[in-house]
Amino acid sequence: QVQLVESGGGLVQAGGSLRLSCAASARTFGMGWFRETPGKEREFVAGIMWSSNTDYADSVKGRFTISRDNAKNTVYLQMNSLKPEDTAVYYCAAPYSGRRPNSVNYWGQGTQVTVSS
Repeated sequence: QVQLVESGGGLVQAGGSLRLSCAASARTFGMGWFRETPGKEREFVAGIMWSSNTDYADSVKGRFTISRDNAKNTVYLQMNSLKPEDTAVYYCAAPYSGRRPNSVNYWGQGTQVTVSS
């Protein structure tokens, strides 16, 4: 099984930036990020495939960038121009092959991102 360890969450002002990291215990063919707020279904944010192709939710496109370091089995989510609507618990996901949460076998522990107005 794969373990995913997240870091980088925190409290920031609107317009600020955060960089999330997720270190996997083994190589995966794809990794992604989802987010969740109370009462809402886990929502796709961004994904990066084994081919390095990327996909973004419309709500974050142009503001967030997903990348990975294959040598470290680590995926990153650079979040710029943060908005209060981005406030959520962010979960690293692996393997990632699509936008559906039920396509994911392993999840990180979650890291809280809070954006103040």
